[in-house]
Amino acid sequence: MNPTGDTRWKQRFQNLEKAYLSLEKALSKNSLSELERAGLIKIYELTFELAWKTLKNYLEDQAIAVKYPRETIKEAFKYELIEDGELWLEMLGNRNLMVHAYDEARAMQAHKLITEKYFKALKQVIEKLRDKDE
Repeated sequence: MNPTGDTRWKQRFQNLEKAYLSLEKALSKNSLSELERAGLIKIYELTFELAWKTLKNYLEDQAIAVKYPRETIKEAFKYELIEDGELWLEMLGNRNLMVHAYDEARAMQAHKLITEKYFKALKQVIEKLRDKDE
């Protein structure tokens, strides 16, 4: 175990929790303007990035070498940090969709995916990592 890695994943986890709470707040709103939807998508992007990087740092702290997002997701699934590896790979693949949030149809699709599928996956990881942090 790497004591500096332990600190790194815990620091990143704190940032992940803050981003997650911002996403949760944005999702609690009933109807969003186009600008608010774009903001929600950006908050999701930040939260997803922090999630996979926190998982990466946690795995490294456990002496599991990972470099890339796909590799991190596969190892996180293998070590039961995430429940649905296929969904996380989908989330990773759909990062490009999120970049094009200025296109209203894509923004609506991204909003739906975040609301119906991705938020739950992020919540599960936050809860799992919170247990590891105690």
